[in-house]
Amino acid sequence: MLTGMYALPRRGFLFAGAAAAATVATRLTGQPASRESLIDDVVTANHILAAQEIFDAFGHVSVRTAPGASRYLISRSVAPAQVTTADIMELDLDNRPVGGDKRTSYRERFIHGEIYRVRPDVMSVVHCHAPALIPFGITKVPLRPVYHNSSFVGEGVPVFEIREAGADTDMLVSTPELGRALAKALGSKPAVLMRGHGAVIVGKSIIEAVARSVYLEVNARVQAQALAMGQRITYLDEGEVKKRSEDPDPYGRAWDLWKRQATQSSR
Repeated sequence: MLTGMYALPRRGFLFAGAAAAATVATRLTGQPASRESLIDDVVTANHILAAQEIFDAFGHVSVRTAPGASRYLISRSVAPAQVTTADIMELDLDNRPVGGDKRTSYRERFIHGEIYRVRPDVMSVVHCHAPALIPFGITKVPLRPVYHNSSFVGEGVPVFEIREAGADTDMLVSTPELGRALAKALGSKPAVLMRGHGAVIVGKSIIEAVARSVYLEVNARVQAQALAMGQRITYLDEGEVKKRSEDPDPYGRAWDLWKRQATQSSR
């Protein structure tokens, strides 16, 4: 059993029922979901990421309203664990509220709109400040895949240097220009680290974006522990990464478990 500062928390497993599995499969295939379902997913995603300690008082997650749509759903500016259905707003790709909504959105909403603008394949975006990711954004040590559930790391996780995008910033992606620079740094990759700040993770579904966020952080902790051991590390190779990417539903069971846990803890 691992102990000390690098100890990994236990994670349980739960086999989803037939109805839950069908719901997950529908979402993963990109079939249109109802607005109510999408809103519920955004609320659930916030609660999951807070419960998994990917979010603290800060962080945000969004979902595109439909494949190829120019609008997305995101919470108003509130701590993730406190998000409810009443907090969800609809924004356009210029990151402006739709329908005259006057509530305050996140200052870094430009992360979401600018990524959706240039990545039609992306259906969900997560921005987090998970501490385990920070060292890999401030050193020359790259994140590499060490764990099968984080095999997507093998597709590449670049680092966004905000100093190259704008002088004298407060480290926040709070303008369209900085949002575009971040989206450019992300490119076609599944995630991008933000030097001294956190990370952005994307997915073809909200399930994928949330699970990638959880397992990106796990990968960082496991890799840091392996590096601390001072021995040669055997990373996943290109073939293993490719094979893992062919799994049509790698995270459905995890989503179902995390959703149940988040629901129970909020009661």
